[in-house]
Amino acid sequence: MLGYILKRLFSAIPVLLGISIIVFLIMAMIPGDPATAILGSFATPENVEKLNRDLGLDKTLFQRYFIWLGNILQGDFGRSYSLNKNVIDEVVERFGATLILAGTSFIMCSLIGICAGVLSAAKQFQLTDKLITFIVLLGISIPSFFLGMMMILLFAVHLRWFPVSGMWPIYGARDLTALAGHLALPASALAVVATGVIARLSRSAMLEILRQDYIRTARAKGLDEKIVIWRHALRAAMVSILPILGIQAGFVLSGAVYIEMVFQWPGVGRMLVDAILKRDILLVQGGVVFVAACYVIFNIAVDVAQHLLDPRIKT
Repeated sequence: MLGYILKRLFSAIPVLLGISIIVFLIMAMIPGDPATAILGSFATPENVEKLNRDLGLDKTLFQRYFIWLGNILQGDFGRSYSLNKNVIDEVVERFGATLILAGTSFIMCSLIGICAGVLSAAKQFQLTDKLITFIVLLGISIPSFFLGMMMILLFAVHLRWFPVSGMWPIYGARDLTALAGHLALPASALAVVATGVIARLSRSAMLEILRQDYIRTARAKGLDEKIVIWRHALRAAMVSILPILGIQAGFVLSGAVYIEMVFQWPGVGRMLVDAILKRDILLVQGGVVFVAACYVIFNIAVDVAQHLLDPRIKT
């Protein structure tokens, strides 16, 4: 197992390196002078020249990349000029809010999606199966940002059951109850599409397992159907479901960007959008690399869990 984990960790190195190159080149190809955009009305030739030296923009693209990469490998992500703060401090602080949103949404879509998929497979071709399939296809077809706006209009503006936006109330206690109230709408909007995908693929995985001979044998022995479905079939199907969860974790994490903008959630996604508009190059690059590294680590954890469920898996 240790060898398998080390192999997966080493395989993540070229992935992260490729991501760093892509992010760096995209930010370098954005038209306009970053120093001029950062300085705004203070963009005199002297100030622009000084800021270009401070940012290292007076060097070649090749030199700038390796200087930036070398600093990151030493834990130095640079300093945000728009916030006057270390990039890694701002990213870690904002990532906590994103992790709360994306983590809650991921737990919701995983539990609901797997349960819906199992129930749909167990009731194949029955009314329950058709109803779940209809709801799932409807959920997959609706964009999360549009659903989020409609949920704000209905549940926050008209019914006033939940807050319109933000992570905490402007006035009052910042406790778990307040957080749950602000989290309900964005987490639900973010989870809808992933729930549908997980439910559909979980159904397919369960149907394949339910056709196996050992499932027929368990039923022939007189085992209760709930035990056959939830203890035996689901455990075997989880080998196929786990990779789906890993992929949807990335979808939820990336989807948090526009959901955070819709609900004004103070996470990494909103930070990146603001940083792009302000041409804060180091903040954008550091934020994207940090989030990508977290996603890669999560996928390695999923692969390890899949390997534990089925030791025959070697890749």
